[in-house]
Amino acid sequence: MALNIRGFAAQSATTPLAPHSFERREPRSDDVVIDILYCGVCHSDIHQARDEWGGSLYPMVPGHEIIGRVASVGAEVKGFKAGDLVGVGCMVDSCQHCEACHQGLEQYCVEGMVATYNSVDKKDGLPTFGGYSERIVVNDKFVLRIDPRLDAKAAAPLLCAGITTWSPLKHWNIGPGSKVAVVGLGGLGHMGLKFAKALGAEVTLFTRSPSKEEEARRLGADHVVLSTDEAQMKAVARRFDFILDTVPTRHDLNPYLATLALNGTHCLVGLVEPMDPPVHAANVIFGRRSIAGSLIGGIAETQEMLDFCAEHGIVSDVEMIRIQEINEAYERMLRSDVRYRFVIDLASLSDAA
Repeated sequence: MALNIRGFAAQSATTPLAPHSFERREPRSDDVVIDILYCGVCHSDIHQARDEWGGSLYPMVPGHEIIGRVASVGAEVKGFKAGDLVGVGCMVDSCQHCEACHQGLEQYCVEGMVATYNSVDKKDGLPTFGGYSERIVVNDKFVLRIDPRLDAKAAAPLLCAGITTWSPLKHWNIGPGSKVAVVGLGGLGHMGLKFAKALGAEVTLFTRSPSKEEEARRLGADHVVLSTDEAQMKAVARRFDFILDTVPTRHDLNPYLATLALNGTHCLVGLVEPMDPPVHAANVIFGRRSIAGSLIGGIAETQEMLDFCAEHGIVSDVEMIRIQEINEAYERMLRSDVRYRFVIDLASLSDAA
């Protein structure tokens, strides 16, 4: 029997999110039914709710940083039981048979991963709905274990902001002796600082705001460089092995490329638009530098990150909100008025709108 669910949805690109009732599929034998406790708010939720990337499906229930408790499991599910604390990130299915999936890189599925919301289920063709809701049904292969040592509400953004920064740091083998710079101090950037420091790197924040130095050092930065100061940028020329660029809007990469050491990599995790201004090829050729990109992480890698966070006491810095405050939260995010991630307490769905 299909499940009747309460949530908040965007009905079009121009309407605010509002209460919305919808149906989730009847649970299958390999499904886990999860009562949602908390859901982080990602900048991509705004992009998709407002159709800024194109292809948005309405009504849309956003949310892909989900923490909840298992309500029930299908007959074939072995790894989870009712009462378990679990998480669901940015994807809920993939083809499971392409080269990427066989490598545990479901996010790069050749046939396309099924996103937690604003996507289409591979089996029944129905739209997927996200975590701004009271309950979700997910294939057990895409459910993650949450260690009870973690603060559940502050763990929610690990399912997107966390894994988006963890995956490239691990792929490029960041560890003791690495010199890492993070561009941007926001939802992604603050996690990049925490992870790079915990992995043993020497960590620098690039920022345009001198006022962020104290906060950056609290989060793990050993050094802070004002990217608008030509003298400071020149002082770190050819210094960094790896730059984690979390800025989600168009910006000039050339000054940062000049700070990369021989064989250094500048990795984009925030920008999904054409680069502008153009990259000067000399900044890449003279130093055998690379410009790369990275997208979330596979399920096994996400579990590895969550376990690392439990061992090292790492969570996101969050501000809790009621679901009824979501539209105000979107506007505040656009003003960068949050440190560093909003998280919705889904118990508020029971409150009067």
